Amino acid sequence: MITLSIETSTIFGGIAIIDDNTGIIAESRLNVKTTYSERLMPEIDHIIKTSHINIKDIDFFSVSIGPGSFTGLRIGLSTAKGFAFSTGKPIVAVPTLEAFAWNFPYCKHPICIMLDAKKKEVYTAIFIWEFQECKKILGEISINIIDLIDKISKNSFNKQYNNKSKKDKYNKIIFAGDGAILYKDTITSKLGDIALFPPMDKMVPSPANVGILGLKKAKRGEFSDSIKLTPFYIRKSEAEIRYQNKFL
Repeated sequence: MITLSIETSTIFGGIAIIDDNTGIIAESRLNVKTTYSERLMPEIDHIIKTSHINIKDIDFFSVSIGPGSFTGLRIGLSTAKGFAFSTGKPIVAVPTLEAFAWNFPYCKHPICIMLDAKKKEVYTAIFIWEFQECKKILGEISINIIDLIDKISKNSFNKQYNNKSKKDKYNKIIFAGDGAILYKDTITSKLGDIALFPPMDKMVPSPANVGILGLKKAKRGEFSDSIKLTPFYIRKSEAEIRYQNKFL
């Protein structure tokens, strides 16, 4: 199977083409400081042409579904839907933070992925590698950075991880994502040498990871309804909040 994957959850995203037989055919990274609406389609056209792949050769489309930038996720999903409707091929929705955690395969430490959610909050989840699987030990939440650090310092996320007891408290944790970059000083001041920060190339999401997880989900038959599929925002947008407040 061949998938074209789209990652637009942050300003640093991109596209990849993955073949489950030959591996990564191509990957393109974008640092988009304006909008994906200007650069995403031209880059997809470029990567398809330079890879000598016809859009009809794509078996399905993998898309990073969130959480993340509201605008970025909408553009990424609408692009995937456009391709799905025009080609008749299905879509696989890939959780953004889980795909990000695949930057650290077989890591012995927990991995805390943090994306800037504004308002001094982050979209976050914590993962651990066990038996060659990336397992979620703290599900996706939007949380104030201080509250997150307090939760980590108390090791309270272990309560969701049945194989761990209090005596197995982790003594290191990896922080990655633009939220980790933004709040690095705060994290370090509160957690000290417990906090580990990877190199910059691991601090950003990977379009290839979205495709790799997309292939895994496709093999299990986990395709999404292309009509009903919506981004996983976690919280409401400012526009929705202002609209609701008008009637309060």
